[in-house]
Amino acid sequence: MAESGKKPLREIARPFVADGPSGVSIRDRLKGLTPEDDKVLRLVGEHMGHLASRDLAARCRDGLEHCTDTWARRKRELTAESSSRWAGSVTSNTHDQWGLSRRAQWAHLVSLDAGIRTIRHRLSLPVGEKGSRGRPGGYRSKHEWFHKTRRLAILQAEYDRVRAEREAGKVSVARGGRRLLHQRHNLAAAGKTPEQWSAEWEASRWFLTADGESGKRFGNETIRVTPDGEVSVKLPVPLADLANSRHGRYVLAARVGFPHRGDEWRDRITGNRATAYRIHLDVTRDRWYLDASWTRKDLPVIPLNTLRAGGVVGVDANADHLAAWRLDQYGNPVGQPRRFDYDLAGAAAHRDAQLRHALTRLLHWAKDWGVQAIAIEDLDFADSRTREKHGRKKRFRQLISGIPTGKLRARLLSMCSEAGIGVIVVDPAYTSMWGAEHWQRPLSTDRRPVSRHQAAGVAIGRRALGHRIRRRTAPPPRDQSDRVGHRTAQARPSDRGREETRPRILGPRTRSVSPIAERTRATRMSKTVRDVRSAQGWVQGSLLLTDEERLRGAGQAGDRGSAGGGGRR
Repeated sequence: MAESGKKPLREIARPFVADGPSGVSIRDRLKGLTPEDDKVLRLVGEHMGHLASRDLAARCRDGLEHCTDTWARRKRELTAESSSRWAGSVTSNTHDQWGLSRRAQWAHLVSLDAGIRTIRHRLSLPVGEKGSRGRPGGYRSKHEWFHKTRRLAILQAEYDRVRAEREAGKVSVARGGRRLLHQRHNLAAAGKTPEQWSAEWEASRWFLTADGESGKRFGNETIRVTPDGEVSVKLPVPLADLANSRHGRYVLAARVGFPHRGDEWRDRITGNRATAYRIHLDVTRDRWYLDASWTRKDLPVIPLNTLRAGGVVGVDANADHLAAWRLDQYGNPVGQPRRFDYDLAGAAAHRDAQLRHALTRLLHWAKDWGVQAIAIEDLDFADSRTREKHGRKKRFRQLISGIPTGKLRARLLSMCSEAGIGVIVVDPAYTSMWGAEHWQRPLSTDRRPVSRHQAAGVAIGRRALGHRIRRRTAPPPRDQSDRVGHRTAQARPSDRGREETRPRILGPRTRSVSPIAERTRATRMSKTVRDVRSAQGWVQGSLLLTDEERLRGAGQAGDRGSAGGGGRR
């Protein structure tokens, strides 16, 4: 329980070991394609893309009334114009897109609801009133108050529209991507000509994806890749006359080898295990690529206590760097902190490369020390990026949006699984605040000042190890035990409530007197009485006796009176 007058702390979730990646994806370039190969790939991609668009539109029309019968009917219609395996890949991809759109729709509803509740709260407060306990205050002026009422009406109308669409099962999907769709309305800012945009738009809507099948030859019958790198494609029925091999297949002149994970890929297709493939064109570079992917099952799960045995590396993720510090199994910072910088400006490929480079250096540093786990926060700023929550703090909103939480976690999990290092996820509550309060100053020296982010890394690591973030204080001198106070006890990792605020204990803080609140309040004198008695000199104060002590005293007085009855009167 929190102290009186302070904001109560929320319940802190326990740390857990994050699951590793459920799949693997590798890529290789299709080099040496002939003009005929390029023509066939374009025709197949365009034909199957048209069927995929039609199937997606049918799935969106079905909405919540979708069932296995409608799925089978759509698959039969697609099989007549392609093949049964092509139809299965198209329908499964369609359902994935529809499900993703439903999740995005729900996230949009949650964001709208958060903005509406924040505006309503601030509109209910007087103009100019300051916020308290983490809640925003009123708006600064009547002008801003008026415009926020208009903003509230817009958000409410948008919320009602999206909610009605969700209840009706209606979603909005753009095959080809929303980013590329919006570029069409502002080609000058995108730096593209209409011809370049049309080429990218058409290539992004092609469909050359084939799901794998266990037990089939090399794990895939639609797009087959042999161990020596030969690629062949099963042509749809309308394009069967373009085949250059038996059974309506077209063999490409290019060869692939998959330099990354090539041995694992060959071992998989040699055992005829399911392997999915995707062929796509990079219009900007005019290059064809082949992606191979498969799922992982029955991955070994390392217990949390095993990962804690060798200590952890606490990592605090920020918009431009990772602040890391190594901790031993007892929660003590060891060695020097490290900072791994990255620049997330520019294109998506550059941002991803910067993030991978920073994580690679982090993993190499952790492996050099023999650490078995990396501790990170379970961050999710989905409800904190709206301008309604932080008002005019535009730079702070941009800072939150710039932290690559989702991309960082996905990359870290995949790279740690290959390096044999576990990932412990902790609750992000109060890590920066308590890290700066309890660790920043003690760890700082004249030559090495510790930043707030590095102290947060220590807090994250201690929480992952099961220790509380607060430091264990040193014992006081023997002659100052009453003046300095007792040493703070160290909570065990299994103790519940170790992250909560210390309860306030009233009364004296000595080893000889127990801090009983009732006796302390009963014997406490007001400042006025102390001043009067100090002016009069020493005065014997009356003793406060309990009922039992009064009865015992009265009995003793009666005994003395009876014994001395013959004495003086």
